[in-house]
Amino acid sequence: MNRTTGPDSRFGRVGQGAIPWEAKGVNLPENSDSARQREILDALPVLVFLERAGKIVFANAEARQTLGLTESEWVERPVEDVLWGLFPGTAEPQTLLKGSRKGSPFHATMPAKGGKLQPVEGTYCILDAELREAVIVAHFGGRERAPKSRLMEDVLASIPEAVAIEHDNHVLYTNPAFTQMFGYTAEEASGGSLRELIVPETRLNEHATLAKAVDEHGSATVETVRANKQGEFVDVSLVSAPLLVDGARVGYVYTFRDIGDRKHTEESLQHDAMHDVLTGLANRAVFMDRLGQAMARRLRRPEQSCGVLFLDLDRFKEVNDVLGHAAGDVVLVAAADRLRAALRPHDSAARLGGDEFAILVDNIQNIGALETVARRVQAEMSRPFDIFGHFVQAGASIGAALAGPDHVTADLLVRDADFAMYRAKQSGGGRYEIFDKHLEVCVSSQQERERELRYRLEKRLLDFRYQPICRLQTGKVEALECLLGWRSGDGTADNFADLLAVAEETGLSVTLGRETMEAVCWQLRSWHNTSPSAEITLSINLTYKQFYNVDLVAQLQRTLNASGADPTKILFEVPEAVVNESPDAAVAVLQRLVDCRVRVALDEFGSSLAPLNHLVRLPIEMVKLDAKLTAAANSAGRQQAVLDSLLRLGRTLGVHVVAQGIETPEQLRALARMGCELGQGPLLSPLLDAPQALALAERGRLTAAK
Repeated sequence: MNRTTGPDSRFGRVGQGAIPWEAKGVNLPENSDSARQREILDALPVLVFLERAGKIVFANAEARQTLGLTESEWVERPVEDVLWGLFPGTAEPQTLLKGSRKGSPFHATMPAKGGKLQPVEGTYCILDAELREAVIVAHFGGRERAPKSRLMEDVLASIPEAVAIEHDNHVLYTNPAFTQMFGYTAEEASGGSLRELIVPETRLNEHATLAKAVDEHGSATVETVRANKQGEFVDVSLVSAPLLVDGARVGYVYTFRDIGDRKHTEESLQHDAMHDVLTGLANRAVFMDRLGQAMARRLRRPEQSCGVLFLDLDRFKEVNDVLGHAAGDVVLVAAADRLRAALRPHDSAARLGGDEFAILVDNIQNIGALETVARRVQAEMSRPFDIFGHFVQAGASIGAALAGPDHVTADLLVRDADFAMYRAKQSGGGRYEIFDKHLEVCVSSQQERERELRYRLEKRLLDFRYQPICRLQTGKVEALECLLGWRSGDGTADNFADLLAVAEETGLSVTLGRETMEAVCWQLRSWHNTSPSAEITLSINLTYKQFYNVDLVAQLQRTLNASGADPTKILFEVPEAVVNESPDAAVAVLQRLVDCRVRVALDEFGSSLAPLNHLVRLPIEMVKLDAKLTAAANSAGRQQAVLDSLLRLGRTLGVHVVAQGIETPEQLRALARMGCELGQGPLLSPLLDAPQALALAERGRLTAAK
């Protein structure tokens, strides 16, 4: 199509007086001249509009066809409704209310038939400035856009942010990034409304608020969500700014930046800050906050109380020591899953650290409801854990505490649940205990012992007592068992078995074992230097954690090298229960100890009816019978029969059998009749201090066989 050429075009000349403008309707006056002029205008292949006071009063046939209107349907319309917007990247005026009699070129947008927006360009000529009468001649395309226009459009198409330009709730322009972000092509978005296209229903008010903020403050920035063509939400940073032409706002420019990755990272960091990374459970801070809220609700609604379950896995450290930390992580994750399965919908669980977990049991009325949850959790934890194809029994000790008048803070309630858990652990684990005041006193005493043990380990203030292992017939001393302990402030000696239990539970047993090993080796070397002729063998007890400690053999070798002690004079006593847990692993550890030339005894044999093939498989030279079997020596029944069989089996296999805990002459005589060669116990000798033990070793035998 040909475009007008400006002031010298015949439309410009016609506008200077050839067309009568007295008509007030939408059509030209019905006389011969005006009819002829209308025929001419209708025949033109360009868009022709006549404007009066900002309204279109005439549109030729080409314009009406483009707009999709018949002549009878035509009504007066504001110029802004017919020709509006800027061609992307141009700075020409959007509205056609200004111009000169010589004609002003323009670029605009027209909503054509079917709702499609079409860019148009042409000339705007003032006929009568006072009456605001003008003629507008426009066409589609036909002329290359100005270099500036092309440059600006290329810039908008190149930037990574999505850009949309809107006028009067109609989209004038979208760049390729908009299509990539939201899925709407430029043709699909053109003429539509951003509010209808990409604003979710829950954010419709936000769209209007942004426009108001732009009008009041000049621009607005917000982080929000928008919906793409598939209905999926997109996290965006939205900048809304006015579209200005000659200082007047004629529309809005929206810039969208996808912040989905950043939001995901922020949410991940926030989740990690509130949850345990390994198990996904809430962490201590979140748990204490939730518990505090529950206790605050309890004050407002006394009939709805809350409680805490405090859990500690019974054998978690053993799993770590024997199978490694990867296996320990498997147990922790599985334990967390079991807790989730055992909880009610409004309860919550948390990992407090290590193998400690806590559960908030909310909206309960009495201790019975708390016990119900505790039993369910205990049942879940009692099932074996599958660790890389190996099933391991871990179990859990659970302490339960119901919020009461004395629990003015969340910390106090957790403390009391911890007290109860400690008692459950002391009682053998795999059970739950309910907190009461008596329990608090007992646990406080145990915790005091733990603090004392830590202090004495740090200051190396531990004390040894020695119990001889001797031949029952002759009293000859075969070895001295080293028993670790200390004397309290009142002069009484602390029980060695209780001390080991505290050490094993608190994780101090490995340190305690190292200190004991070093002390025994140096003591042995010192006694050898003092009495070279004395035959002295010292035995050391190993706990589960000490035995499976990965550094045990290396520590032994370092200590032997540093002290110069004779390894053949050291006897390690390993409890039968330790071997039963993992016989294959135990054989490997025992063999490494024997390779260091130390001797090994199987302690507390018969306590759990260990398979007798242990006596054949294990590289041991001594078996120390459980004290319960010794106590049955002078009684009739199965235990006496078992004792007699073990003694005969030991002789057959060439393994020395020691009867522990001999307390009465009757037991001693019965053991002698059965052919038991070795024994120890309070009947034979009390516990000896170091000087007494050395004197006994120098004599070589007890003063008299009992």
